[in-house]
Amino acid sequence: MSEVLDRAERILSIPSLSGQEQAVAELIAAEMREAGFDEVKVDAYGSVIGIVNGNEKGRTLLMDGHIDTVPVKNREGWVHGPYACEIEDGRLYARGASDMKGSVACMLTALIRMAENRSFKGRAALSCTVHEECFEGVSSRLVSEYVKPDFVIIGEATGGTVKIGQRGRAEVLVETFGKSCHSSNPEEGVNAVSSMLKLSSLIEKRRTPVSPLLGEGIMVLTDIISNPYPGASVVPDYCRATYDRRLLVGETRESILAEVQDYIDRLRKEDPTFEAKVSITSGSERCYTGETISAERFFPAWEIDRNHYLVQSAVAALEDCGLPHELSHYYFCTNGSHFAAEAGIPTIGYGPSLESLAHVQDEYVEIAELERCTRGFEAIMRRVLS
Repeated sequence: MSEVLDRAERILSIPSLSGQEQAVAELIAAEMREAGFDEVKVDAYGSVIGIVNGNEKGRTLLMDGHIDTVPVKNREGWVHGPYACEIEDGRLYARGASDMKGSVACMLTALIRMAENRSFKGRAALSCTVHEECFEGVSSRLVSEYVKPDFVIIGEATGGTVKIGQRGRAEVLVETFGKSCHSSNPEEGVNAVSSMLKLSSLIEKRRTPVSPLLGEGIMVLTDIISNPYPGASVVPDYCRATYDRRLLVGETRESILAEVQDYIDRLRKEDPTFEAKVSITSGSERCYTGETISAERFFPAWEIDRNHYLVQSAVAALEDCGLPHELSHYYFCTNGSHFAAEAGIPTIGYGPSLESLAHVQDEYVEIAELERCTRGFEAIMRRVLS
């Protein structure tokens, strides 16, 4: 069995839902220490950071991968056990194989090889972050404070290509307020659901912004709830709807909220009884360390120029290895929302498997891709830190 496959099986065999990553974190930290990393740190949120120093001073390159996964909601529907790490037709099946503990195994293996041959300048680092599935980029804030990287590689699935951008994500909460009354006399009240339907109709007809690289800044209704429920002959006095808004570079909290607020103001002018509010949602989760991680659910988009040193170094390194090196972008959100968009650190994406395999039943990663991308990670690190 190859080194990276053996490591991937160990990592994937341990369930690690968000907030329950401790066992995997301890395994990874132990392997880093055994390999002689210069620094191994577990931060307040529980993310594991390993650093290897080169033979000469230079810049710092950080690889990043999250070690939490989404739950297995229908275990009976899996042909392959979600934590059995079964191999069939050259594929390794497990929850997190593609998103993204398979890639973590690649990055860790590549960094161990860097520790064995330190003929590079600067520092090579790996962060194995927690709670990404809940808050993209939030736990990464502690990582960038500690490591202070000059460059970042996000290890999320790219099919072996190089990603140079990503749409962001905002969870937009829209609320409408009415006045309850008996449904036999609806004119005595104000129906909050009817108000929501008017507002939702305007949102559905909005002009969708478009980026040449990242595509459309879509806004999709994901849930709607009224009160009281069930109505039981009562006109509802409250309704809330949640929208998933995919963000383009340059879009801000203020610009996203202002778009919906304009619709609210328009409807209020037409009907003085119309009352609504728009906001960005927020949430809190408990980390396995006991720390609480909290954030507003606004994760900005990012892009990097295709001619940037990091991009061109990655392309050249992969080309020298005979590996794929096309440029593309992520459709989903990653920790790059912090590293690239919030912190302004030059960032690319590179990793095994496909975005379309994230979160699916019978999730898998091609074993050949684990091998290829391990080579690719090491080649990129050595080129960037040369």
